[in-house]
Amino acid sequence: MSLGDRVMAIYSALVYAFLYLPIVVVIVFSFNESRTLGKFTGFSLRWYEVLLEDRAIWVAFYNSLNIAVLTTLVSLVLGTLAAYGMVRLDVGGKGTIASRLYIPIIIPEIAEALSLLLFYKFSGYELGWFTVLLGHIAFDVSFVYIVVRARLAGFDRSLEEASLTLGANEIQTFLKVTLPLSMPGIIAAALIAFTLSFDDFIKTAFTTGPGFQTLPLIIWSQSARGGVGPELNALTTVIMAISMALAYLYARLTVERS
Repeated sequence: MSLGDRVMAIYSALVYAFLYLPIVVVIVFSFNESRTLGKFTGFSLRWYEVLLEDRAIWVAFYNSLNIAVLTTLVSLVLGTLAAYGMVRLDVGGKGTIASRLYIPIIIPEIAEALSLLLFYKFSGYELGWFTVLLGHIAFDVSFVYIVVRARLAGFDRSLEEASLTLGANEIQTFLKVTLPLSMPGIIAAALIAFTLSFDDFIKTAFTTGPGFQTLPLIIWSQSARGGVGPELNALTTVIMAISMALAYLYARLTVERS
C-alpha cells in the first residue's frame, strides 16, 4: 500500500469515527446502570423501563409517527404525479413549475417555517395537528419529486412505448410498466420523506399549537430543562433501531427488484 493510500485510509477512518462514534456512545450509555453520563458502571435495562413508563414521550412518538406516515403518503402521491407529468407530458411552462417545486429545498428552513406561521395566522387557522401536517407536506413533496423524477428520467422509455403498441392504454402502462420500474425511486423517496418529517424540529416548532408535541419537540424541551438524561439515550437507541430496520428493508427491496 502506497503512502497516499495509507493517508486516505487513516483520513477515512477518522471521518467515520467522527460521524459514528457519538452514536455508539449514546447506544452504550443507554444500557448504563447509573444515571451519570460520564462513567459506565454496569449493564442495565433500567432506562428502557423508565422510557416505557413515560407517557408523554410515547404520545409525542405517536404524534411524530402519525404525521410522518400521512406526510409520506400524501407527498408520494403528489410528488410522483408531478414528476410523471414533468417527465412524460408535453405541457408549457414546465421550467416555471419545476422552479417552484425547488423552492422549499433552496430557501432556508427557518424562513419557510416563519412563512408558514404567518400564512396560518393570516388565514385564521388554529395551530395544531393539521397545520403541522400541511407544513410537512409542503416541503416533502419537493424531495419526492426530485427523487422520483430522476428515476423516471433514467429508465428506457421504449418499454412504455412497447406496452402502448401492444394495446395497453396510458393508465395500464403507468400501473403495469412505469410504476413497477419506478418503485426503487419511490421507495427511496418514501424513506426520505418519512425521515424528514419524523425528525423535523424547526417547522414543527413554528406551526404547532398548544397541547400538540412531536418527539423532537419533547426531546428538546426535556433536554433544555434538565440536560440529556439516560432515558433519552434509550429513546435515541430505539429510533436508531427503527432507522436501521428501514434502511435494511430498502436494501432488500431494491436488491430484489434489480
